Amino acid sequence: MPPSKKINIVFVHGYSVTNLNTYGELPVRIKAEGVNYAYDVNVEEIYLGRYISFQDEVKLNDISRAFESAVNDQLSHLLNNNERFICITHSTGGPVIRNWWSRYYFGKDKTCPMSHLVMLAPANFGSALAQLGKSRISRIKSWMEGVEPGQGVLDWLELGSKPAWDLNKQWIVGSDDLVGPAGIFPFVLTGQSIDRKFYDNLNSYTGELGSDGVIRVAAANLNAKYIRLVQGSKKSEDGKLTIDENRKSPGTAFRIIRKKSHSGDKMGILASVKKEVTDTESAETIKAIFDCIKVNSRPEYDSVYNRFIIETIEVQKDELEEPVKKGVLGDRTFIHSRFSQVIFKIYDSEGIPVTDFDLLFTGPGNNPNLLPEGFFADRQQNRLDRNTVTYYFNYDIMTGEDINGKNLRPAHSKQVMLGLKINPRPAEGFIRFVPCSLDASKDFLDKVLQPNCTTMLEIRLQRFVDKEVFRVKKLEGNSMPSTKEGDFKKIKPGKETIE
Repeated sequence: MPPSKKINIVFVHGYSVTNLNTYGELPVRIKAEGVNYAYDVNVEEIYLGRYISFQDEVKLNDISRAFESAVNDQLSHLLNNNERFICITHSTGGPVIRNWWSRYYFGKDKTCPMSHLVMLAPANFGSALAQLGKSRISRIKSWMEGVEPGQGVLDWLELGSKPAWDLNKQWIVGSDDLVGPAGIFPFVLTGQSIDRKFYDNLNSYTGELGSDGVIRVAAANLNAKYIRLVQGSKKSEDGKLTIDENRKSPGTAFRIIRKKSHSGDKMGILASVKKEVTDTESAETIKAIFDCIKVNSRPEYDSVYNRFIIETIEVQKDELEEPVKKGVLGDRTFIHSRFSQVIFKIYDSEGIPVTDFDLLFTGPGNNPNLLPEGFFADRQQNRLDRNTVTYYFNYDIMTGEDINGKNLRPAHSKQVMLGLKINPRPAEGFIRFVPCSLDASKDFLDKVLQPNCTTMLEIRLQRFVDKEVFRVKKLEGNSMPSTKEGDFKKIKPGKETIE
């Protein structure tokens, strides 16, 4: 066996925890398995609980600052020796470390002390559960291993939040050079299985298909897109939308792990790992983690990236049908389709959020009634940023794909298209908007919807200003107009708008 290579591993959890129980026995297992991979594993732990309270004013940026302090204080012996560390995170720990990296190292002329970021079930694009609020989340045992966050962190985790949008857009429009020895090697490992004992009958999100019971697969995956649509011009009240920008993120190694959910010591991707190397239930998780750790070059990363794609396809084929026994009520089979998430952000040509609008999806012939039955799974508007709304699509139903050659979904025409119609308000008055649309096409569908992925879709509407908002009147004669003659409070909008 070749001589052991020393590696430093930092574990980061989501919230206030002070012992290894948070991670199950994963750190001990990795240390034991390291011998088989010729690694001398040095496990370092940073307990974010020292910096996180359940006070609502604590934000993700505050946690990132605390992590930077912890790195400088607790890992100075590594930094002084020019050593880097591998970071393994769970759940909200993923966005925490990405936010830290963005804050202190993105675009900076210095090497990040973290070489690898291995994220287990990360809430990279948030969680549909976050909108429930603290009181309801406290009832859901599976939420972040049963620890309730403060409102400040929940605001970040809510689908479509501004800070999450900004962090993810920065990643998507970034260069491929972000991934590599000079940058970092990012990885996402997540499950798509539901531990039914954690199901909350009052909240269907805990059993949502395409998720692990807390985080959607599409919300964990960093392979994402950013698209911007722009409406018309100032000179004509044009109702057409055109694609102004279409960007794809750097390719990020992504793997779905078989039979893993977000939480719990039976199926949880983190807590279910046992320390004994003979434990086969967690062997796939451990192997995937070491596949990530072993990467040291861009060609090696690309190889893992491509292999993870193949392995994920196989897992989703194997897990397509999930039979569940329901006792006297009979049995049920869940069909685990692939899903896509689209986050819409709507604003006007002056950069002002547009919060009052109707958004309609269209199919062939721009007809909303020709979209396939069952394509739409969920819609959620962000409570703080009302111009942002997240839609959740059943990708396999939408595209007509049939995994494993089985007829498991409603049959529909293979003529698959997607278009948009937006009716913004106000539609009349001194400031107004006009309805706009993008014709349905397969090209647009393929651009927006990708299986297991999120697309951030920004729409800029033209803000029309009526000419009557400001007019000048010639002074007649040598005296000012009378009160009645000069009264303009009853002026009404006209037909012309400012170019």
